[in-house]
Amino acid sequence: MRDALMRTMIAAATLFLLTAPAMAQAPQLEPGEKLEKLQFPAVAMQLKGWTKFGSSHVYTLPVRAGQHVKVSFATKSKYAFLAIFDLSKPDDEAFFGTDEDGMNFETTVKENTTWLLRPYYSKVSPRRGLGAPFSVLIEPLAAAPQQPQPAAEPERPSLFPKAPPRQ
Repeated sequence: MRDALMRTMIAAATLFLLTAPAMAQAPQLEPGEKLEKLQFPAVAMQLKGWTKFGSSHVYTLPVRAGQHVKVSFATKSKYAFLAIFDLSKPDDEAFFGTDEDGMNFETTVKENTTWLLRPYYSKVSPRRGLGAPFSVLIEPLAAAPQQPQPAAEPERPSLFPKAPPRQ
């Protein structure tokens, strides 16, 4: 009986460990949000939309280690923002937000993961209207150029030859 219980617990733990990364990849959507799955672009990709409360689009973007990417957010509204989340992390804090970090985010990805890009209209600010238009530009960039190592200078022949060592 005890062995059977132990085997069941090991099987459950193994199943949890195998499915945990998959569970971390499923974003929690706000009511009315529609999920659009993107592929990492080979060239610049522009997304256009409207941050209407209750019927907005959010986007998942798979990124791979070593990719260099720039994400730019543009809107005419001072109440529309973009937040980027890493779905592989257990916390629900954005690692980038245009409300605090500026309108552009540029990085070299450190590990394979999936980002959630969430354009939103601030509910806490006094405002008029139900939403705002926005655009998100996703640009794959060439990796940062490696700094060339300075070449060692060749040894110049001396006008005065070295004396042989004394014995």
